[in-house]
Amino acid sequence: MDFPKLRNVIIFPIQRSGQSLLCLQDPQNISDKALFLPPPLYFIVSLFDGRHSILDIQTEYMRRFGEFLFTEKIEEIIRQLDDTLFLEGEKFQEALRQKEEGFKKAFFREAAFAGKSYEREPGRLKDQLLGYFTGPEGPGPLPERKEIQGLKGVIAPHIDFQRGGSCYAFAHREVWQNRLPDCFIIFGTAHTLMGHPFSLTRKEFITPLGPLEVDRELVDAIQSRCPDDLFMDEGIHRSEHSIEFQCIFLRYLFPDPAPVRIVPIVSGSFHEAVESGISPMELPAIRQFIEAIKESVSSLGREVCYIASADLAHMGLQFGDREGIGEYDLRILEEEDREMLKHAERMDGEGFFSSISGERDRKRICGLPAIYAMLKAMDAEKGMLLNYGQAFTPETQSVVSFASMAFY
Repeated sequence: MDFPKLRNVIIFPIQRSGQSLLCLQDPQNISDKALFLPPPLYFIVSLFDGRHSILDIQTEYMRRFGEFLFTEKIEEIIRQLDDTLFLEGEKFQEALRQKEEGFKKAFFREAAFAGKSYEREPGRLKDQLLGYFTGPEGPGPLPERKEIQGLKGVIAPHIDFQRGGSCYAFAHREVWQNRLPDCFIIFGTAHTLMGHPFSLTRKEFITPLGPLEVDRELVDAIQSRCPDDLFMDEGIHRSEHSIEFQCIFLRYLFPDPAPVRIVPIVSGSFHEAVESGISPMELPAIRQFIEAIKESVSSLGREVCYIASADLAHMGLQFGDREGIGEYDLRILEEEDREMLKHAERMDGEGFFSSISGERDRKRICGLPAIYAMLKAMDAEKGMLLNYGQAFTPETQSVVSFASMAFY
């Protein structure tokens, strides 16, 4: 622990009793804790990158605050983060092993972020979600359901509800107004490394509002058309929030016991295509998977609605940039994001990919694989941008952008 290393965690600002704090959550859900740090303490923790020694941290703290930071204080912080499993190390690795073994044996996928990212009690959760529709930034109350047909898919964020809940509501309002499909094919976004570009699971998804059944026949049909084992990274589903958050909204829109079925797909990195400057469809694993989805949906005669659970840019000090994001940068980012999304509106998957790979994904568009795969698999004529948002964190001069879109 002479060179402590913080794990890859979710960081977002909150207000508590009039105080600005940064909340740290574990995206892998190994730790069930949420840590709330004032900015000076977060500054110390931000230096837990495996490269700074305790002496380095003391030096940087002195430069920033003009005060000496005692070794014992740093060691105490290290012990607390290690005990709560927020640091890389033996305690975390053992806890990870136990969690993964338990998931392999389970028949269902638990609601990993209930009580942390959203309310656990059903009544309070319904009130929380209702607020995202009816609040000042939302699309308005859900209208009387007409069950029209024509929606092929949506893009919705996967940022935490506190910062992006109203943007989710725009996409899911479109889902509500259309007929309940045979199943929703949900492209989630992996926030940990995967061995294959895509991962499937047959495990039922549990939510506080009721379970969502997996369309196992469709899942098996997709696997049968792919030479690779699409379940080798299945453990990532246990802790990945991007699919879970869409399931929460779907169960709110269509209360149990409505037969809501899903095909949960976690999408990994397209780093190889970006670095090589080639289309993802030139990579056999990606091409075979997308073709397998299209063929399986057609052969089984499924009426499906696609959901790409995808955020956009991740920029600023929090994400490794040398300089923070200012107000002018936010305006430029919005212009560039909207231009990028015009490719999606035209159903131009290659144009969408090229707009990102052409600048070597400098904005870290984490929704690239999910959006691209949906555009390639979905049989739609056009899309339309419903809502755009940015979550700016002044404490770290960082931003995450996101959007909701509908495709018909």
